[in-house]
Amino acid sequence: MRSLPAQPTLVDQAYEAILSEISAGKFGTDSRLIQEELAQSLGVSRQPVQQALMLLRNHGILRDAPGRGLMLAPLDPEFVRNLYEVRGMLDGLASSKAAERGSESAKKEGPGFIARGREAVASRSIARMIATDMDFHFFLYGLSGNPLIAETSTAHWSFLRRVMGEVLLRGETPAEIWDQHERILQAVIAGDPREAERIARLHISEASEKITAGLLNRPKVENIAVGSRRSRN
Repeated sequence: MRSLPAQPTLVDQAYEAILSEISAGKFGTDSRLIQEELAQSLGVSRQPVQQALMLLRNHGILRDAPGRGLMLAPLDPEFVRNLYEVRGMLDGLASSKAAERGSESAKKEGPGFIARGREAVASRSIARMIATDMDFHFFLYGLSGNPLIAETSTAHWSFLRRVMGEVLLRGETPAEIWDQHERILQAVIAGDPREAERIARLHISEASEKITAGLLNRPKVENIAVGSRRSRN
């Protein structure tokens, strides 16, 4: 018998709320995240907020601020490049296996994910654009039939959301991303694992090049490598 998914705890909810605000650009690079203020704005006690902030710090998204509180950690282009290399492998494998094992489900359910993604782009909501992008990729992970792909990828997505938010805040409209998603889906529906993997890996490779180029070309605030200190949920 399959066990029911665990309900999100207060820590999970606080983590999600804070990460969503970070990804949407609610905090500047010099902003301090103070647990008392966040607890008040979220309407919860300080303890779950404190634990959520420590997780975000351990995941390389926040760092200690001088004096008191936490602040955004700078994005390190080399770490982002390495992260996208791993993601390209995982997404390529997921798309390949999805084409082998999930073409019928992809045909029935996949177009809805594409439609919601395009609606999110039209809305210009950063939160919606990130959420629908995640939903599409986790849909493919599920179709792959290999639960370890989603489990392994989950460890990366908190940081990926921060990176995606950074890109979207520069005003880039990801309409072409959904064109690429649709091509991946079409290959999965066609039951063509090689083509699905090829397009998926190209999709991630192009995203990596664009993102790291943008990070390298912007002024450096501090020479701190993000992601060297990471922990598991």
